[in-house]
Amino acid sequence: MTLSPPLPQGIATLADHERHAQGTLSEATWAYLCGGAGDELTLARNAEAWRALELMPRVLRPLAGGHTRVTLLGRTLPHPILVAPMAYQRLAHPQGELATALAAAAQGAGLVLSTQTSTPLQAIAASVLPEPGRGPLWFQLYLQPDRSFTQALVQQAEDAGFEALVLTVDAPVQGSRDRERRTGFQLPPDVTAVHLTGLRSPPPRTLGSAHSALFDDLLLHAPTWDDLAWLRSITRLPVLLKGVLHPADAQEAVACGASGLIVSNHGGRTLDTALPTANALPRIAQAIQGQIPLLVDGGIRRGTDVLKAMALGASAVLVGRPVLHGLANAGATGVAHVLRLLRDELEIAMALTGCRTLDQAHTVVARAPD
Repeated sequence: MTLSPPLPQGIATLADHERHAQGTLSEATWAYLCGGAGDELTLARNAEAWRALELMPRVLRPLAGGHTRVTLLGRTLPHPILVAPMAYQRLAHPQGELATALAAAAQGAGLVLSTQTSTPLQAIAASVLPEPGRGPLWFQLYLQPDRSFTQALVQQAEDAGFEALVLTVDAPVQGSRDRERRTGFQLPPDVTAVHLTGLRSPPPRTLGSAHSALFDDLLLHAPTWDDLAWLRSITRLPVLLKGVLHPADAQEAVACGASGLIVSNHGGRTLDTALPTANALPRIAQAIQGQIPLLVDGGIRRGTDVLKAMALGASAVLVGRPVLHGLANAGATGVAHVLRLLRDELEIAMALTGCRTLDQAHTVVARAPD
């Protein structure tokens, strides 16, 4: 593997990474990777909601021997930070998902690989699994109308050594991403979803003028709770659901045997004006009462955000766009820097709020969302 370039000068925060990456990537690529749906209100409010939460530090508490370790699906992890699934990472850097995976492993961070990976899942697993101290390796899944295609993809992930499946449930259709359309974004010919090659779409229906091409055609194959039951029946891997915002759906997921939940609004890329994940998280935590692990993504940009998420009931967090920013800036080196910054900032925030371990985080959030 080619060595990553050095980190550009002047980058000290995740915001610095974002500014530099925007100047590195084309306008169209930036719109695809970092834009949101509609007026991008949810995209903005995700980060704003974490910032609005206030910390109430405790003082003179014993801090010696403190740590960021957490337990997740039976594994003890050095810290609660995972890389969220993101498509087509070779848009940001030629080494794409492979650079991200190696950086995550080096930093002890978990990795969730997208179904729309531009690097084969087998190559990712072969590079990451032997690494000591790595975090969990999970595979994100979109259910396809062709169940045999989905089953074959699940089998590939199992055979390669992936440890869990993350079923995205909040995108039966693509959101209306205006910024992306304005720039005329198109995938370059050398960047593809390598595991979706050969997937055949169902034949379109012939619709009369009174019918909806969306509801009477595309959404005929939208996944339901029955599909979750089918997925669980064909795999030995734990299945987590990603994209849950409503407490009733969280309770239904527990009843249906989900192994974990990820509170997510797809990074603001699907339904604009959906509530921020920081606001949804405590409601879902209250609804499921710790029955299964609860993770969250969306707008996490500081170690203080990670601490707040843990305080509101998260078992771990996932980080998306900042990883792409680091990847665009310096390949694996940039991703590693992003993840290290978050962990360092988390430790500092813990020390300054009097939290020796993350199970004490709930004592230091002064104001939670309504």
